[in-house]
Amino acid sequence: MISVLRRAPAYVVLVVAAVLGVVPFAWMLIASTHRTADLFGTPLPVLPGGELAANLVRLADEVGFVRVMANSVGIAAVYTLLSVAISVMCGFGLAKYRFRGRGALLGLVLVTMMVPMQVLLVPLFQMMASVGWIGSYQAVILPFLASAFGIFLMRQSYLGFPDELLEAARLDGAGELRMFWRVVVPVSRPQIGALVIYTFMTQWNAFIWPLLMLNREDTYTLPVALNTMIGATRVDYSGLMLGSLLATLPVLVVFLLVQRQFVAGLLGGAVKG
Repeated sequence: MISVLRRAPAYVVLVVAAVLGVVPFAWMLIASTHRTADLFGTPLPVLPGGELAANLVRLADEVGFVRVMANSVGIAAVYTLLSVAISVMCGFGLAKYRFRGRGALLGLVLVTMMVPMQVLLVPLFQMMASVGWIGSYQAVILPFLASAFGIFLMRQSYLGFPDELLEAARLDGAGELRMFWRVVVPVSRPQIGALVIYTFMTQWNAFIWPLLMLNREDTYTLPVALNTMIGATRVDYSGLMLGSLLATLPVLVVFLLVQRQFVAGLLGGAVKG
């Protein structure tokens, strides 16, 4: 009983934090089932309304929700796959291979993390325009594939990777690529899973760069398309709430899928260790 009382403050803090985290999503759900005018009435609606179907139809008509959702999923998936692959390979190379200029290269990677994205917008836009990529998906994906944060994260995780495992694989006749794929990647699945979540969310929520690159409505990503619902004199808040609520679903799916990889990687490491 005494131990329970001692932990009571921690439980209270956790409950309050959980409630504060759930409230925005609950309000999004409620707001997406009402008309925009109802959201500014008195009192505020606290229960779901009956406008969900109408809001869905309006959302599909105004922004082509299915199309922009597919665009966002495709761009985020391709970007995540390529960016994580680059980060894992570069991080492993910087951690485990000895070559001249390695320290300078790592320092250059870290310096790029300090450069604000806003500084890069104009030169990157000029580069994309010079190769005729304005309005294309590759212009959204390619410029930021080499993530300095991802490379640094994987490099730090591989610093503690046992060199004995690598030497044993080489003695067994495995080449560098086979060793990397069969030995390094399975052991580092938890770190890769964390990077997948971060990378997917970063690209999924990207707004400024896709807004500059995508100039046709049929190529818009979800954040860009939802921004078109904000007019000079009218804002469709119920539509925005519904679109934002639906936009969280792919992120939740990715998190749940990668969460299983966390467990598998940890258990696999425990058994091997």
